[in-house]
Amino acid sequence: MSESELEKRFTYHPPKEGQPARYENIRALGKHFAEKICTFCPDSRERSLALTNLEQAVMWANAAIARNE
Repeated sequence: MSESELEKRFTYHPPKEGQPARYENIRALGKHFAEKICTFCPDSRERSLALTNLEQAVMWANAAIARNE
C-alpha cells in the first residue's frame, strides 16, 4: 500500500464546509432504516447482522466524503 493511501486512511480529516450536514443526513437516513428493520424483522441473528452492516455502510459513506473531498 502506498504511503499516500496509508496517510489517507489513518489521518484525521477535519470537516470542510458543508460536510457535517451531509454526515448528519447520512446518519439520519441510516437510523430511519434501522428503525424500520427493528419494526419489520424479528429479533434474530439476521436482524443483528443487518443492523451491523447498516452501521458499517453509514460509516463508510461518511468516510468516503471525509477522505475524498
